[in-house]
Amino acid sequence: MASAPSGPLSVSPATERDWELVRSWAAAEGWNPGLSDAVPFFAQDPRGFFIGRVGGEPVSAISVVTYDEAYAFLGFYLVRPDLRGLGHGLTTWQTALPHAGGRSVGLDGVPDQQANYRRSGFTTAYRTARYEGAVPVADGRPAGVVPAGSVDPAALAAYDSACHHADRPRFLASWLTTPGHRALARIVDGRPTGYGVVRPAQDAARVGPLFADTPADAAALLDALAAEAREFGAARIAVDMPDSNAAAARLAEERGLEPTFETARMYTGPVRPVAGERVFGVTTLELG
Repeated sequence: MASAPSGPLSVSPATERDWELVRSWAAAEGWNPGLSDAVPFFAQDPRGFFIGRVGGEPVSAISVVTYDEAYAFLGFYLVRPDLRGLGHGLTTWQTALPHAGGRSVGLDGVPDQQANYRRSGFTTAYRTARYEGAVPVADGRPAGVVPAGSVDPAALAAYDSACHHADRPRFLASWLTTPGHRALARIVDGRPTGYGVVRPAQDAARVGPLFADTPADAAALLDALAAEAREFGAARIAVDMPDSNAAAARLAEERGLEPTFETARMYTGPVRPVAGERVFGVTTLELG
């Protein structure tokens, strides 16, 4: 890396092109970002991404993505390693957070930052473990699992809304159709009993969300998503599972996946309740 830039920090809205660099920073931290995440991320809130520069050179980043009038999500809080400890992170945070307005804000905090988040008004709701391992092998596509594109979009959006703290039609439409993303749903008696997405990532293919009515629905979807991951050449798979749903961890262990990475879901205030028993895997640690 070239010599560190000097001078004051300037924080401004970021572009999708800027986010390619931020994605590389996230990869270096071991966060395993999806290769094509920027398109659906920016589809939700194109003004919710910020980058800090010193002397015109990018050195920090954060996202504060709004979903509705009540809920926003904070992610990608990063400072270039050689420029940490200089206050750039705090300045970036303080500049970007007002974008949330009066909304409750959620985030997934890594362990070494959770104390800082608590000092900023966040409280822990539950913990999430990333389960990772070799792509499980199943015989064929399980019964009832179909491409998400063949399902009534309104029914799928309603299912998603029951599992997330805000309606997110713009994000969902893009997340399901971004090139490289493989989206599947399970249909029983003519209605969705779950859906999931797998996408190529820096290392292991990432599953998210994995929403399902029952452990059996979740298992069928996970097996089908694993088959999709094998099709695009992934040798390993990863899914971020909340400890508030004990059945999720059991499913991961049954498929030979092991916990490798932990975060805490934290909020600044009240959020809309979700059907937590359906959340076997969160959508992303970056946007909730």
